[in-house]
Amino acid sequence: MFQPIANIEDAQTLAQAIVNTITEPFLVLDEKFRVLAASRSFYKTFEVDPAQTQGTLLYALGDGQWDIPALRLLLETIIPEKTAMDGFEVEHDFPRIGRRTMLLNARKVLYDHSSAITILLAFNDITARRVIEREKEELLKRTEDLLNQKDVLLREMEHRVANSLQIIASILLLKARSVTSEETRQHLKDAHQRVLSVAEVQRHLHTSVGIDEIDVGSYLSKLCGSLATSMVGEAQPIEVTVTTEGGRMDSQKAVSLGLIVTELLLNAIKYAFPEEKDGARIQVSYETAGSDWKLTVSDNGVGKVINDVPATGLGTAIVEALVKQLEAKVEVIGDNDGTSISVTRATFTSRVPRAA
Repeated sequence: MFQPIANIEDAQTLAQAIVNTITEPFLVLDEKFRVLAASRSFYKTFEVDPAQTQGTLLYALGDGQWDIPALRLLLETIIPEKTAMDGFEVEHDFPRIGRRTMLLNARKVLYDHSSAITILLAFNDITARRVIEREKEELLKRTEDLLNQKDVLLREMEHRVANSLQIIASILLLKARSVTSEETRQHLKDAHQRVLSVAEVQRHLHTSVGIDEIDVGSYLSKLCGSLATSMVGEAQPIEVTVTTEGGRMDSQKAVSLGLIVTELLLNAIKYAFPEEKDGARIQVSYETAGSDWKLTVSDNGVGKVINDVPATGLGTAIVEALVKQLEAKVEVIGDNDGTSISVTRATFTSRVPRAA
């Protein structure tokens, strides 16, 4: 059981001791907003004289430095209607300590046996916190601006690279038309198609929402459509179809995949149909299963592509290098139904039938 305080002087001493133990600036006000008690931290923080504080109207303290409109609103409007108010933010320029941001917490104390009212007012200096928050906001804004600038520069670079690749491809094609050697002409045409393959992924990156990954299905469809338009002649119409199951791939791997498709598709167009054939067809399929994927280029041609194409040719060397880069493996099937070449990463069972 608590022992009752003997007299009013002891009660006042205890109350002042409690106030002084509070580490934050703290005031006890009467109903007229005169200071009944103040904590040591209040005197130290705001550099005011205790002799000029006790019994003084709050708004008159320190030559009127506490005559703050926001504080008047708190004490004269909000507190009479409520018994408590927390986190009331006040920002003010104080004569001696400069600009400060304070969170005010107020409590109205009502007594059972008296009509007197006491107001407890605590101050929490959050100036440093607000400065840090503003600095963080400014830093975040600058970071966002830099990221936006980076995105603009990357897209501009992609645009310029794509244009440069198109120019190179056009020059190669013009050169192929002007040379007299059929072998040289064919090499230049092959180089033209390889440059187009890289240009296609750059163009796709430029039009995609993200710059790190692209949609493989959309990319392969555009690439194969471009290659078919430029390579398939009227003498032997060949239908080129693309079947994909979606999936995304980072741009670096997409370039490698596109070059593989270019080489395999070019070989199929050049070698699978040495004679005119009705219903000539080349199918490009891309399937996924989790992180595994499988790319297949199949045709319904003579089924001798693997035998007719030199195993040491540039195209073969390119495909082998790119397959190794993608950590995949190659499987070739050549029979009377045509040729099917698959590039597979990890174990994968195909669900798409060969071209027929």
